[in-house]
Amino acid sequence: MAIHPGDPAPDFTLKNTDLEEVTLSSLRGRNVVLLFVPLAFTGVCTQEFCDVSRGISDYSALDAEVLGISVDSPFAQKAWSEQEGITISLLSDFNREVCGAYGARYEDLLGMVGVAKRSAFVIDKEGTVRYASVSDDAKVLPDFEAVKACLESL
Repeated sequence: MAIHPGDPAPDFTLKNTDLEEVTLSSLRGRNVVLLFVPLAFTGVCTQEFCDVSRGISDYSALDAEVLGISVDSPFAQKAWSEQEGITISLLSDFNREVCGAYGARYEDLLGMVGVAKRSAFVIDKEGTVRYASVSDDAKVLPDFEAVKACLESL
């Protein structure tokens, strides 16, 4: 099921790299950027999250919390973030439920079933999706200028 601007953001609870639960609805009152990536330790995913980590002050200035989501375990995500200097919060969708709820799951990517599609969603302070981009090409990064423009309009 695809998620479109104007839709309520599907709520979820996922574990972060410290095995703490993070619930989307607990972040109401802040803008949230959800970034789904296929897999940890891969070139384009690493580039994306390192670039966003380096520019995190841009998102903070727009009162936005950035959450990176992949189907990797929290243990793999922690090792990845430590190795690469990724500072955004990483959440494990190990059971592949959240990427499915957002319409951001491959049925088959290089023989792997249920990997998250590279996607970006902006959720406003009330929990409504204001921007949605889901790519069928795992190598294509989201349009971060469009993400920031959406945040600026909120």
